[in-house]
Amino acid sequence: MKKIETIWSYLLWLAIEKGEFKHTQKAIAEYFDYSLSTVNLAVKQLALINGIDVRGKFFIVNDPKKILIFWSTHRNIQKSIIYETYVNAPILEIEGLIPAEVIFAGYTAAKHILKESPSDYSKVYFYIDERKIIEVENRFPKIVGTPNLIILKAYPKQIECGNITTLAQTFVDIWNMGDWYAKDFLIELEGKIDGLLS
Repeated sequence: MKKIETIWSYLLWLAIEKGEFKHTQKAIAEYFDYSLSTVNLAVKQLALINGIDVRGKFFIVNDPKKILIFWSTHRNIQKSIIYETYVNAPILEIEGLIPAEVIFAGYTAAKHILKESPSDYSKVYFYIDERKIIEVENRFPKIVGTPNLIILKAYPKQIECGNITTLAQTFVDIWNMGDWYAKDFLIELEGKIDGLLS
């Protein structure tokens, strides 16, 4: 993901799941070890759509839902894919074989967040530190077939939000998946988000 997207993700995680809406650009820059200009660019784009309210030295996230949709339309999940293969096994078995230190994403993450799956699904996604991809390749070698195991490149600090993608990240990623059952997951995730923000 682009650096500005990691900032949007972080702000949405804090707003939706932690109830934290007030921030300073300096604190975000220090947290990610990003330049202030990078943070300023991320904040400026959200201010242009009225997703945040800039007030001098700090800003308030005043419309997380608008930011969520804005990010969804800018996300390019294909660029985050670092490995994919076909695994000839049921989805639950594939999920059970996933190595430690990964961050479950997509439909698997949604199932955990929602406590149940809104629909059957046939693909497993997860994020991992790119330096650990060899372990995944050894466990799941390249096999000809439509990929049903898709690995995404983890971004800095992502693991600090847990081993399941955040509610916002899960929504945005599934928004960008073309599977017929994605819509069922999005409806349920959006309802969960609306409930937390109400």
